[in-house]
Amino acid sequence: MWQQLVQRIPHEPDFALIDSFPMPVCQFARAHRCRRFRGEAAYGKDTLVRQTFYGVRVHGRLCWPGLIDRGLVAPTNGSELAAMPALAEGTSGLLLGDRTYHAPRLADDLAGRGVRLVAPFRWARRDPDPSRAPLLSRFRYRIDTAFGQLVDRSRAKRVWARDSWHLWSRLLRKLLSHTLAVHFTIWDAR
Repeated sequence: MWQQLVQRIPHEPDFALIDSFPMPVCQFARAHRCRRFRGEAAYGKDTLVRQTFYGVRVHGRLCWPGLIDRGLVAPTNGSELAAMPALAEGTSGLLLGDRTYHAPRLADDLAGRGVRLVAPFRWARRDPDPSRAPLLSRFRYRIDTAFGQLVDRSRAKRVWARDSWHLWSRLLRKLLSHTLAVHFTIWDAR
């Protein structure tokens, strides 16, 4: 139902942004005895609060003007670059990422499939083109806003599920509600 609604909403599929947010499955103090998502969850770093957590990472692809059209749940200890091919599958055009997505080899692989990956240099001090990073940030605010709505308003970081199926159904409901909000916003603008 979510994907059918995504197809009905006018969006730009050739211009997308990718990012991820952490989803802890239990409190860090209980992680060593937590049974939820055993084998799927792992320890990782939450860069926003600068803490280690036990959980999964939700990766998303957001098409312009703010529609999340693809999602993926992966273990936290994996690289964000490992989720990139699945997010870019079946797409073409420009794909914007943050500093963690800067990978020249992966960008070359994606260019062979018609996807141009643009990400700022991994280290700001060594960036050969420092004027490009603020320009990319102007567009990247959109995915931060969408993920902020998922995390704050929809409480997507609260995991009450005990297995993958329930986690996915809960996450899909959150994505569907966000998509409906985008639909009504675009409908009101007309």
